[in-house]
Amino acid sequence: MQRSCLQSCRAGGFTLIEVLVAMFVLAVGVIGAAATQATSARLRQHAALESEAVALASALSARMRINPAQMARPDPANPYLRLDYDATQGAPAEPPVQCFGTAACDSAQLALFDIHELARSVHDAFPGGRVTVCRDAPAVNGSGSTTVDWPCAGGSAAPLVVKIGWRRQTTAGAGPGEARPFVAMVVSG
Repeated sequence: MQRSCLQSCRAGGFTLIEVLVAMFVLAVGVIGAAATQATSARLRQHAALESEAVALASALSARMRINPAQMARPDPANPYLRLDYDATQGAPAEPPVQCFGTAACDSAQLALFDIHELARSVHDAFPGGRVTVCRDAPAVNGSGSTTVDWPCAGGSAAPLVVKIGWRRQTTAGAGPGEARPFVAMVVSG
C-alpha cells in the first residue's frame, strides 16, 4: 500500500529546473528593458542637442542677414566666414566690444560679437562642440543621399552654410567619438 501512495501521491509544485528557467527569462526581460531605457535616454539627449543646434544656426543666420555691411565684403574679409571654432580648444576669446543694449558698435564689431556669442553657446551647450561658417556645396555619397562634413568644398558661388556639431559617445562605456556636423543650415538672403 505504501508503494502505490508513492506513485500516486506525487506532490504538486515546480521543479528546480522550472524555477531557474523562469528566473532566466525574467532576467533577460529586465536586461532588455534597461537597455531600451539607456538607448532612449541617449536618443533624447541627441534630439535635444540637435534642436539647440538648429536654433543657434538659425539665430546666427538671422544675425548675418541683418548685418549687410559685413556680408557684402569679399569672402576673405568677411568675419563670419572666418568662424571655425572648436570647443576642445578652450573657451572663446572675448570680443573687443560687448554689443549689448545701448553700446555703440559698428558692423565689424557687431559681427565679432555675434561670432563670440555663438562660440560661447557652442562651448557651453555641446560636448566637444564645433561650429564653422563657410561656402559649401552639398556632397552626395554613393547611395544618393546628402552628406555633411567639416571641410568646405564650395567656391565663391556656393551658398553660405552654418555647420554645428559635437562629439557623441559611440558605444556604451566607450569615450566620445570625433566631432561631426549634425546640423548644416544654408544662410539665405
